[in-house]
Amino acid sequence: MRSILSKAKLGSHPDGRPPAAVELAPQGVLAAATPAAGQPPVFAFEPLQAGALLPGIAEPNVKAPEAVAAAMRTALGKVSSRSRAVTLVLPDSVVRVFILDFDSLPSKAAEAVPVLRFRLRKMLPFDVEHAGLSYQMLSENKTECRVLAAVLPGPILAEYEAVVRQAGYEPGAVLPSSLAALAGLDKMEAVLVANLTDHALTTSIANGQNLLLYRTLDLPEEPGQRLDEVQRDIAVAAAFYEDKLGARPRVVHFSGGTSSGSSTAEEFGRWLNDPEMTVTELAPRPETGATTAWGSLSVAGVTGALAGAA
Repeated sequence: MRSILSKAKLGSHPDGRPPAAVELAPQGVLAAATPAAGQPPVFAFEPLQAGALLPGIAEPNVKAPEAVAAAMRTALGKVSSRSRAVTLVLPDSVVRVFILDFDSLPSKAAEAVPVLRFRLRKMLPFDVEHAGLSYQMLSENKTECRVLAAVLPGPILAEYEAVVRQAGYEPGAVLPSSLAALAGLDKMEAVLVANLTDHALTTSIANGQNLLLYRTLDLPEEPGQRLDEVQRDIAVAAAFYEDKLGARPRVVHFSGGTSSGSSTAEEFGRWLNDPEMTVTELAPRPETGATTAWGSLSVAGVTGALAGAA
């Protein structure tokens, strides 16, 4: 697996990611590409039939490989990708992300990765030795270091990469949706971000290039329970923000992608029902650059994935 993280910017590849990105979600495929270096991206969305893609770590995700590959091929064809390599943006519920503390970590990846695998072995319900793994040093001094590690089951990574190749493209980089979205942030001040899908809610707090919190919560199917879990998780993240930064967050930056219910910042704000907290789109949909109807996916993931494009 190519690096899913970056040393320069959360989610970016140090050599520059491909100038095209594609996000896979149960409701469809969202593609984006930059026509030329420095130009704004063009977007295209292709819907998927219910059940074609079911994200998770316990069993195969791509239930209809031909349909997913066809949707990906169509969407990328409409944005006229200038590269066969694409950044693949996956659902958060497929990738496990950890912020780990060490006294020290070897500087060479070949030596650091076995240390990370050993640390993660008892933290994950799947085979870590054959999993896709990447990491990024968040901070380091003489006595301690903080590491951002992302890992997903090897068979799950293999099936997603296989469907990209079936579509006629090559997976040049792999990112979970929320880390991809964070890569597009150009804010140096602290931000609280919420990424809501049909299956999970990811809350994260970024402070400049430092990631203070990253938590993915699997959500129940029952609507009332989902609402309770979402409100509770945002409250926990807000409390963590206040504890670490000394002030309560006043804004939640939203990245939505549900097939029904809360898919916009305005709808999510009604869900939270907190008059002291404003909800805003992490990546507002541009008025130009769409070759198809948007669907319900946020553009934050693919926009961030292109932030480090060559």
